[in-house]
Amino acid sequence: MTNNDMTYNIQQVAAITGLSKQVIRKWEERYGIVQPKRLDNGYRIYCDEEVQQLLYVKSLVEKGQSVKQAALHLKEKAALNQKNLNEQADDTHSWAHESVCTLLHEGDLYHEAAIYRTLQRSYQIYGLQPFLHSIVIPFLQEVEKRRDQGHWRKDQAMLASVVVRDVLIQIRRNFPCHEHAPLLLGACFPQEQHEIWLQIILLESLLCGWKTIMLERISAFDVIESAVQQLTPKKVVLSAYTTASLEQNSDLLTKCHHVAKHYPHISFYIVSPDTTSYIQEGTAPNLQMTDDIFSLVKDR
Repeated sequence: MTNNDMTYNIQQVAAITGLSKQVIRKWEERYGIVQPKRLDNGYRIYCDEEVQQLLYVKSLVEKGQSVKQAALHLKEKAALNQKNLNEQADDTHSWAHESVCTLLHEGDLYHEAAIYRTLQRSYQIYGLQPFLHSIVIPFLQEVEKRRDQGHWRKDQAMLASVVVRDVLIQIRRNFPCHEHAPLLLGACFPQEQHEIWLQIILLESLLCGWKTIMLERISAFDVIESAVQQLTPKKVVLSAYTTASLEQNSDLLTKCHHVAKHYPHISFYIVSPDTTSYIQEGTAPNLQMTDDIFSLVKDR
């Protein structure tokens, strides 16, 4: 297993591989076996993949190949791996497109059970991340487009969205996570009915090693405040996909700010396309506005 977030200096690489620093530099400069990044001071920094490449070439040399032959073999192996990845990506894209078309056809016919089965089957085939990004999100975007253009009735779009929401909830509740993983608490603002995007954020969080709890159908902000007090999560994500809750509760963001100020060790995020228009710069310093889901959940 490799972790490309790990980096090593040349002394550490020499200790791991059993190669001298001179040999490592020679293999880099003469054969292009690795291409380490350079710090401002000129020192080489190697990622774990490059360490594995050096170990692979070393193993071939120990079996009798010349360094030149081993380097060529490494490049051929990398090209083959990339070709396989591209073919897999093409296959996944094709199957995902077919799944989205199937979901839209079933939505045309109001086939609730068929939509559910197709979503479940797609999740089992592709795994969570491709399922979210190649099937669920494109399907939801097309549903919104058809509704806005009048090709689908509102109740038709609602049926499809509810089935997607139910499948996402089921996946999240059954997704394995470590007992001691940090907790991320999610909640929609009161009166906010569009919770699917928050469900997607929480599922992305699970992939990054979080435990998640979602408060559903909140009628008052006090419920969120009480949950923060009882659960003491590491992060709180509040979602306002529409501005309805902000328009109906003029003091909502003020309440959020006060709670966030009371718990400075907890990071509070508001995910909304339109929240910034309700907040003047500097008026809520304890609240972080974001639409970058990956950055939000990556840092634990």
